[in-house]
Amino acid sequence: VDYVELPGARPNPHLDLVYEGVRLCREHGIEMILAVGGGSVIDSAKAIAMGALYAGDVWDFFENRAECQVALPIGVILTIAAAGSESSDSTVLSRAEGQLKRPYGSPLLFPKFAILNPELTYTLPPYQTACGIADITAHLLERYFTPTRQADLSDRLLEATLKTLQIFGPRAIAHPDDYEARAEIMWAGTLAHNSLFGMGRVEDWASHMIEHEISAIYNIPHGAGLAIVFPAWMKYVYRQDVERFVQFAVRVWNVDDAFGDPERIALEG
Repeated sequence: VDYVELPGARPNPHLDLVYEGVRLCREHGIEMILAVGGGSVIDSAKAIAMGALYAGDVWDFFENRAECQVALPIGVILTIAAAGSESSDSTVLSRAEGQLKRPYGSPLLFPKFAILNPELTYTLPPYQTACGIADITAHLLERYFTPTRQADLSDRLLEATLKTLQIFGPRAIAHPDDYEARAEIMWAGTLAHNSLFGMGRVEDWASHMIEHEISAIYNIPHGAGLAIVFPAWMKYVYRQDVERFVQFAVRVWNVDDAFGDPERIALEG
């Protein structure tokens, strides 16, 4: 198999690397892109897959000036459980000029396959493991906090996945080569962002949009930014639907609903 390698991916994937990838694809007649890495690598690959077959500037997609009509096929070998980009239709890209970070989604961006080998995540440092878990958690919460009144099955699926992260996140950080812990987190990350848990419910994504601005300006890891933003967002909005925040506190964090005061239960959660 003939291949061309493109190194240099950075956290919060950057437009300049995508331009280089688009150039290489056109120059060498690339027929498929294999993303070996985490969310930044996969998101860069998705942007390159669109840009390589588009006559204009790939940034047009991220400014909603164009819609993706065709893209190169993408495969993934995942090395960090976090973004869920290995199973999603979306990508996020940063541009240094203007300090911008923008998302784009298209069914054409679903990877054709993704190899999930938990052993490839053993060497992640604790901080990156924690950032990944925060990112997965945020993907679940963006779907959990919904104005949709009846979506009990997906509520339960989201709650179960959140509890799985509670149990196995600390294990993976304490014991990086714990296969079971790494496997549970990797599987949670893939399910959290493949659209399954959002079926039949309105999703939110305010916290993600706020965090994109923060990481575009300060270049902090996406998961770390979400760990800052999401609890603040929750404190700001919980009175809009106290019952849902009570449900979250009781079902996910085992807060005692015998408190008798819904607001206290919500805040404890």
